[in-house]
Amino acid sequence: MRLRRPGLLLLLFVGLQADIQKKEVQGIVGSSVELSCIYPGGSSFDLNDFFIYWQTNEPQTVVAYLSENSSWRHEDNRYQHRAQLSLDSMKRGNFSLHLYNITPQDEQTYQCLVFSKPQELKKVWEVDVILHVAANYSMPIVSTPIRPSQDEELTFTCRSTNGYPRPNVYWINQTDNSLLDKALQNSTVSMNEQGLYDVVSTLRVQWAPNVNVQCCIENVILHQNLTVSSHPEPSSGTNDKITDNPATPREKNMAVFIVFGILGVMAVVVTIWLYKNRCSRGSYTGAQGAQPELELIGHV
Repeated sequence: MRLRRPGLLLLLFVGLQADIQKKEVQGIVGSSVELSCIYPGGSSFDLNDFFIYWQTNEPQTVVAYLSENSSWRHEDNRYQHRAQLSLDSMKRGNFSLHLYNITPQDEQTYQCLVFSKPQELKKVWEVDVILHVAANYSMPIVSTPIRPSQDEELTFTCRSTNGYPRPNVYWINQTDNSLLDKALQNSTVSMNEQGLYDVVSTLRVQWAPNVNVQCCIENVILHQNLTVSSHPEPSSGTNDKITDNPATPREKNMAVFIVFGILGVMAVVVTIWLYKNRCSRGSYTGAQGAQPELELIGHV
C-alpha cells in the first residue's frame, strides 16, 4: 500500500482501535519542549513495519515517518525545521516529538499515532498531548499621583508586557491586604505583534491619608504573581519646599563669595588689632627705661 497523502489517510485511521493515553505538558515561548510518546510493549522496533504520525486535533500533520522510503513528511509549514523525531529513539519505541522555538500558536492538542503493517494496517498506540504555552510578564511599572490635594481623586496606572496567557489583574489595599473593588479598576489587555499580551490597568480611588496600594499581575499557567507597591507622594513638607524653590548655580556661587568675603574682612580686622596691640606694648616699655634719666636731672 503506497502512501501519497498522509493527511487524508489519518482521517481513515480514526476508527481503528488502540489504547490511548492523555498527557499535558507546559512550554515557554521561545524555548523547546518534548511531547512524550513511548510505546511500552517492547524495546526494539523494526521501523520498516511501522508508520508514525504526529498531528494536531484539526487534524493537520505536524510530522510523519513513512517506512516505505524512510522519509519525513510535513504538511504544515509552521512546523518546518521546528518539529523533529529521533530515528534512534524510535527504534527503541520512543516516538516523542521535539518542538522548538515555541510560539503561542502552538498551544493545542497533539496526537501521536503509531501503525503497524506486517499484514494489515493496524493502529497499535496513540497518545494525546495537550501543550500549554506560557510567557513571563515583565515586572509591572506603576505610575503614582504627584502631590495630590486633599479630597482629590487619585489615579494609579499599572503596565506589564509580553506575557501569555491573558493575565489576571488585581489591585490590593496594602493597609489590610484586601482586594480593591473591581468597579474602581479599568484594565485593557491587547495582543502585540509577537502574539503576546500587554496589559494596562488604572485604579481610581478617593484621597485618603497614607494611601498605599499594590498592583498584582497573575500568570495562572506559571503560578506567577508579580506585585509592585506604590503610594502617592506627599503634597506638603520640607521636601516639597526645597523642590519648589531650588537654588540656582548662580545663587550658590554668590553665597560662596559672600562667605569668603566675610572671612577675609575678619582676617584683616584681626591682623590690624594684633599689630596695634603689639605697638602699644613697645611704647610703654620705652617710657619706663627713660625714668632714671628724669630723676638725675632733678638732683642737679
